[in-house]
Amino acid sequence: MEEKQLYTISVYTENNIGLLNRLSAIFQRRHLNVESLNTSVSEIEGVSRFTIVVIMTEENIKKIIGQIEKQVEVIKAYFHKDEDTIYQESCLFKIKSDLLFEERDIQNIIKESNARIVTVNREFFVLEKSGRRAEVELLHRELSAFGIMQFVRSGRIAVTKEPMEISKMLAAFNAN
Repeated sequence: MEEKQLYTISVYTENNIGLLNRLSAIFQRRHLNVESLNTSVSEIEGVSRFTIVVIMTEENIKKIIGQIEKQVEVIKAYFHKDEDTIYQESCLFKIKSDLLFEERDIQNIIKESNARIVTVNREFFVLEKSGRRAEVELLHRELSAFGIMQFVRSGRIAVTKEPMEISKMLAAFNAN
């Protein structure tokens, strides 16, 4: 039996209402969990990019890509293994301010994790950390001992190590 692994899917689309619902339905019908989802503008004007992280077999990822590309608004979809991408996540932690001044350990944790203090006021301070998921999870575990008021983590953002062919494809399409 083929082994499941983590894949990053890049979907280039027109920005249309309802597309997110249709894309999520593709995963829902197959009872697949989406580990991470991010949407943004892409390097191509007027084209949006979905970055979706899933765990599945290569056979299934190829089927999913086929289903995604059947959506009218989808221009092109790609899948990548972790070793083929450069990726990051970002997160924010909201923590009681008195801990920043009274707990020396928190100052050391912040320094060692390369986290950045975004804001400080009387009630709380906010830390920002960007990095791999394991780095974010380690910082979360370390700060949990002191109490986290709020926590949020972004979906994965990723670029490929190899050039993406989408730009050439669109340039050729627009030339016609």
